[in-house]
Amino acid sequence: MTIRDLSVRLGSLVVLRGVLRDETVARFAAMLRAALAYTGDAAPLADAVAGFEAALLPRGENWSRVLLDLVLNDDNLCIRHSQTPQGAGEVAEGNLARDLSVLQAAGSLTLADLLAPLEGGDALMHQMPLPWKVEPELVYAREYAARRRQVPHAGYGIFARYHVFTLEEGVLTPVRYPDPQRLSELPGYERERQKIIENTKALLSGLPAANVLLYGDAGTGKSSTVKALANEFRGDGLRLVEIKKHQLYQMPALMDDLADNPLKFILFIDDLSFSSNDDNFAALKAILEGSVGGRSRNVAVYATSNRRHLVKETMSDRTAGDDIHAGDTRQELMSLSARFGLTVTFQRPDKALYETIVMDLAARCGVQMPSDQLMMRAEAFALRAGGRSPRVAKQFVELLAGGVQL
Repeated sequence: MTIRDLSVRLGSLVVLRGVLRDETVARFAAMLRAALAYTGDAAPLADAVAGFEAALLPRGENWSRVLLDLVLNDDNLCIRHSQTPQGAGEVAEGNLARDLSVLQAAGSLTLADLLAPLEGGDALMHQMPLPWKVEPELVYAREYAARRRQVPHAGYGIFARYHVFTLEEGVLTPVRYPDPQRLSELPGYERERQKIIENTKALLSGLPAANVLLYGDAGTGKSSTVKALANEFRGDGLRLVEIKKHQLYQMPALMDDLADNPLKFILFIDDLSFSSNDDNFAALKAILEGSVGGRSRNVAVYATSNRRHLVKETMSDRTAGDDIHAGDTRQELMSLSARFGLTVTFQRPDKALYETIVMDLAARCGVQMPSDQLMMRAEAFALRAGGRSPRVAKQFVELLAGGVQL
């Protein structure tokens, strides 16, 4: 394929057209145009080559691999229909095959290939930056077919690159540096976590999975458990979307968008509680159960709260004399937590469990100290911190490992 043909065909991509929006690919296309415009002045061409390599090198020296990574993670019609028997349709699939052949040629192009057709091409090599690397034996069509088979676990687009997201103005935004917490790093509460793990495995297997409420005392590892699940099962196709309480009204639209995605999603609401007149209360009730739209089987809601019944209720609420059906009102306030199919309680640890957690964390952090002395300090630290909890234990051990005198 000539440089002119490659330049024209690169601009006529259809299914994989999103690749052209990448800066490195845009610089590559600009370099091709500079080669076609070459009339003897090497400066514009050298500038275009340098611009391409400047964009390439932060990602790697192997252009074939960098371009293939962009191709494999592109969000497009064909990858979205990779799990349907008919694919995206005959025309789309045909254009995909053509696009892959064009990008195969682009990813195999060397600096020598670019300069060879030009007058004095051999001499031009000495005026150019050092050449990038290529790997022509990579077969893009084969690699792409393998990726399409992996979509239920690897995902596509941003879901292939990231596994934790937030919701920003209704748009999923990836978290580039999520909490790396793993389940193995959370000592204690194994029985409680096992229930949540089994429910999550059911979700990943396409079986009926419950919405989960993690309720209990502060600092007992409720939020850490959910984050660790996302890290633990990322390779199995699990993705986590954190949603703030004021964003609850956006959840129905989000769930509709995710319904056809082959991955599985946990919609995570942290530290959930409501006032009695909070509009978000009714919105979440409808989302969990009761709206005309059924919940997709690839989505589950996991929420944490320090309140068993989620709604703040005062004594005056219970003694208000102007509510004719006060009992019905209390039932309404309590009904939200009942709509979580699974409620798991994380209670403040007793002395024995607290000791187990401290000793485990100390061993992981390499703290060398007699156990009786370690626990005496840990108890004193917990007393100053307001009581025993896994969070307090972690803070104590990390400070001790950092050399802080406690």
